[in-house]
Amino acid sequence: MCAWRVRDVLAGVALSLLTAGFTLWQNAHIAVMWDLSYLLDSSWRIALGQIPYKDFPFSHAPLMFLVQAAMIRLTGRVYWHEIAYAAIAGAVGTLLAWRVVLRLLAGRVEGAWLIALALTAPLTVVGLYGIFPHPYYDSECVLAVLLALYLLQRALGGDEQAAGPLRCAIAGAACVGPLFVKQNIGLPFLAVTLAAAGAEGIARRTRGRNVAPQSWVIAGAGVALAASLLAIQLTAGLRNYVYWTITFAAHRRLPGMGAMLGVFNQASLLWTVPAALAGVAVLRLRQRWARPAAIALFAAPFLWTIASLAVSDDASDRADQLLSLWPHLLVLGILLAVCNLRRAPSFATLLPLILLATIYGAFLSQQLWGSTYGAWPLLMILIAALLVEVPAVARPMALVAGFTVLLCGGLYAASRERLSYTKFDGAEAHATLPALRGMTMPGPWIPDFEELVRYTDAEIPAGDGILPIPGQDPFYFATGRVPRFPVLMFDPATNPYSPEQIVELARERDIRWLILNRELQVEADPTPNIADYVQALKGNFVLYRTLSNYEVYRRR
Repeated sequence: MCAWRVRDVLAGVALSLLTAGFTLWQNAHIAVMWDLSYLLDSSWRIALGQIPYKDFPFSHAPLMFLVQAAMIRLTGRVYWHEIAYAAIAGAVGTLLAWRVVLRLLAGRVEGAWLIALALTAPLTVVGLYGIFPHPYYDSECVLAVLLALYLLQRALGGDEQAAGPLRCAIAGAACVGPLFVKQNIGLPFLAVTLAAAGAEGIARRTRGRNVAPQSWVIAGAGVALAASLLAIQLTAGLRNYVYWTITFAAHRRLPGMGAMLGVFNQASLLWTVPAALAGVAVLRLRQRWARPAAIALFAAPFLWTIASLAVSDDASDRADQLLSLWPHLLVLGILLAVCNLRRAPSFATLLPLILLATIYGAFLSQQLWGSTYGAWPLLMILIAALLVEVPAVARPMALVAGFTVLLCGGLYAASRERLSYTKFDGAEAHATLPALRGMTMPGPWIPDFEELVRYTDAEIPAGDGILPIPGQDPFYFATGRVPRFPVLMFDPATNPYSPEQIVELARERDIRWLILNRELQVEADPTPNIADYVQALKGNFVLYRTLSNYEVYRRR
């Protein structure tokens, strides 16, 4: 099933190149220093041998940072490698999503190949790294989820397609990967996927059918999870890991139930969902006019999204209209998942439930409006699962949905509306330092930061401890210096210390220099109480030099 043919190779190459090309184009115009700083500096300190959770507080799962640290160890501190990595990973994500959708549709709807291509073509612009073009844990985790889904489809395809024990065990092991990339996405994915495999195994056992594929998937996941936890225990310690990634992270970032249910606080649902349900009812009439009427009802929310382009030229309004498709499709996905519970459990019937759990896990970070940037591949797979239930209109609806997301999503990504928290005003600047080469962004941020790096190299002894506040820039990555302080960024989500504790830590770690940003690239300061930290520290430091965007203080 779904063997590669010439058209598959051509389509796969086209999807991959277009995805990578768009990611490269995005990186050629923008860089978000705040987010890049945490990624690059954290990965650099891990590459130096510092152990997260043990040597410094760390509220995120480790796998993405370990991969980045390995890249640094192999290739050095080179920023353009991050760009290449994002382009390649984005292309792989689109390719995996396409194959998952194609296998989901094959043999169940007419024109499955064309439908799969139509649904995944938009991922060339709204794929893993189309909207936020830097390596980041949400997108990385969805990539790991896509790999697991791809392998699971081949492991749990039924008796006639079931893979051997090794392949099934590998598929199960792959389900554990997302948990160690981003815990709020990987944990629900792993739990629901294993529950689905268990439910399918039990159902097959009661009918006297082979349950080896499901058993090997669960066994593979169990072995991979045990091995991962053992590795953590031998390095960082399980108690440390659980505290920082579960207890601390949940305390600082977990939203309330009201915020999560707010996804559905949208007036358009009062007509979009009834329109879709009416479309299902109309199809059952089997009249000559039923099919075009059903297509019109199903397509209405998508066509309204396209029409909004003519109503408003404001990027924010257009983004809101595009993202409003998510609650509509999620409600339909919930209804499908509930209906599928009445069917015999299988990977195909339980896939909508797996997708919904994973998507809602992603929303635990920044809810719908902030967390969807890396999850579009999951939504397109969910649309494919919905179209399987209405095969009579699957082809036209795939074209409508695909065109809508391609057009509106392309404008959404190109407008940088998701990155509106960042200042992109001014002339475009290109990095000249070897470690930053390839970094480009509008405004004075790169020249100002490079001035700081050159000043540091020339004036501050290599062995002196330095504390940049609030941690906007990839200072340690750019300078190659060893981070002495446990906190890299004074964001409440990553900094567990009070101002008094920071002062004491600065004394214990022999911090001799304090570097303060005067203006941040982000629009709103994500460190609301930063003035308290600065005030507490300044008592032990004296102003030494003023640069374009930085003040350098030396210990008294």
